[in-house]
Amino acid sequence: MATVPLLANSQRIAVLSDVHVTPGNLNDGKLREAVAEINRGNFDFVVMNGDMGNEGSDAELNNVKSILDQVTKPLFVLPGNHENNWSQSATKTLVDLWGNDRFVADFDSLIIIGINCGPYMKMGDGHIKQEDLHWLKSTLEEYVKPGKRVLSFNHYPLKDDLDNCPDYLAVLEQFPVIAHVNGHYHHWEAYNAGGDDSGSDLPCVMIRALEMGPKGEKTYGYTILDIDRDWMHVYNKEIGKEPQAMYAFAARDTHKKAKVPVRPEIVAPEGFEVTKVWADSASIFTRLGFEGDNVLFGNSLGQARAVGKNDGQLKWSVPTGASLFSRPVALKGGKVAVPMHDGIMILNGANGKTVGKQTSKEGPYVADGLVTADGKAYIQGGYKRMERRRATDGKLVWSYDSLNNYTQAAPTIAGNDLVFGAWDTNLRVLDLNTGKLRWVWNNGKTANMLGPGNVVPVVTDDKVIIVAPDRYMTALDRATGRQLWRDNSHRYRESLGHSEDLTKVYAKTMDGELVAIDATTPDFKELWLVDLGIGYDHAPCIVLEKDGYIYAGSRRGILTITDAKEPRLIASLPLGVSEINGIDVDPATGDIYVSLIEGTIFRVKNVK
Repeated sequence: MATVPLLANSQRIAVLSDVHVTPGNLNDGKLREAVAEINRGNFDFVVMNGDMGNEGSDAELNNVKSILDQVTKPLFVLPGNHENNWSQSATKTLVDLWGNDRFVADFDSLIIIGINCGPYMKMGDGHIKQEDLHWLKSTLEEYVKPGKRVLSFNHYPLKDDLDNCPDYLAVLEQFPVIAHVNGHYHHWEAYNAGGDDSGSDLPCVMIRALEMGPKGEKTYGYTILDIDRDWMHVYNKEIGKEPQAMYAFAARDTHKKAKVPVRPEIVAPEGFEVTKVWADSASIFTRLGFEGDNVLFGNSLGQARAVGKNDGQLKWSVPTGASLFSRPVALKGGKVAVPMHDGIMILNGANGKTVGKQTSKEGPYVADGLVTADGKAYIQGGYKRMERRRATDGKLVWSYDSLNNYTQAAPTIAGNDLVFGAWDTNLRVLDLNTGKLRWVWNNGKTANMLGPGNVVPVVTDDKVIIVAPDRYMTALDRATGRQLWRDNSHRYRESLGHSEDLTKVYAKTMDGELVAIDATTPDFKELWLVDLGIGYDHAPCIVLEKDGYIYAGSRRGILTITDAKEPRLIASLPLGVSEINGIDVDPATGDIYVSLIEGTIFRVKNVK
């Protein structure tokens, strides 16, 4: 392989990104060719910069691992959104295979460092976990010595694609970073960190995917980075061809700093109080549960936690071994169920002590469980199954295990109907008592990602209503599953709710609108539409009506409050910069609680 000769204290890096290998597909063979060619080259190390597969399955990851194990140079691996957003193991297998989802290494005068990007097990923007920001800063403080320079890696661009990009950039700016390297968009691009308006001149480069180009003109390859004392050269390397020069950056380690964005003040509307209850040291991916005086959640470090609702103090924290995505559920008798990667842990709600554990048959729990209104059953969705358990101790009563993927949102219980969707494109209704299938409906799509896997269905006396990423709202006959109507007059996705009297269905659209639909009529009938002022949005956060107000959450930390009677938007509360996981009601007080991915929990109290 021909490249420019390197000087002393220089590094040559091969970077693979967006390889999207499914066992046996064309990219599988092309990745093997790329690895063989890289092994023949003169590289100091190799980086795999995310999107190794397509659906994050264990089969895909193990297959890519077997290919990358042939790399003869030091190898460093990061996940991409396809490993984080769709993952059979809820992101655990990647860490088990490669030891971590971040890396750092010191090569002569160059430190390379990379961290994960999200989004984590649901649709959302990229996000740097709180613990990764802490780790990034402390690690660079340890590694950076006089004469050392830093090269940053992430699957996502260092700009608006990451909801907390300013926080990420603020850490990097404290150190002699010469450039940032990312993939994700499958094309070449040179840009400044933070985007055009940030004021930063830290160079960034978006690199090629394994497969690029239109049908009939596709090329296959990887990226070469040559770094010496003065320059960083970027080359497009098609397999079997000579490198093609793409960009050259002066290898400066000092840059203009980005403008620090001013975060707007949270001003509660008249009649409401907004309180930050908790700020975690890690990220929070779960909705919230309640037990006694405590609010319950799980974090990205795998800690199930209870925080006092009144004093904001940590009451207990229990490690589970992997990131938590399913909310803890308060059982009867003061117990708490914690669904996790390999089962359900039962804790004492007062002190967090373990009182039991139910081991799962297959895969992680990422769905939100609930206890039925009569307190007799604990319903919990899992990977390829829906379960009924005893509400006293979490013991399994029945398991419906005929799903072909995981179920993610909370199910809806109405009478003896248990209604839920899964990421196998299907919506199902089971008999709550027996677990027997009543009916199943499919939207006709073959892609799992277009199914109702992460929507809480609305169930009325005679209808089941859902939205899904196919951008339709669908009404089905509750008794038979017969399709009544489908509407795509708005860009629906996964965010759905209903009025307290179940006469109206609310959906938040991808255009940031709140739409109200009449749930009592046989045909589709739109009642009103309110622009929430949040712009494009894809957060699957539920819509909730409580005491005459409708709450909706955005992908960028805005909680909106709409007057259900008029209707009109009365407040947009900028609680943070990251996605709102859910909107939950404390059954003891009626207060509204929300958690944000950035690790914060807020209470919204109606004091009218």
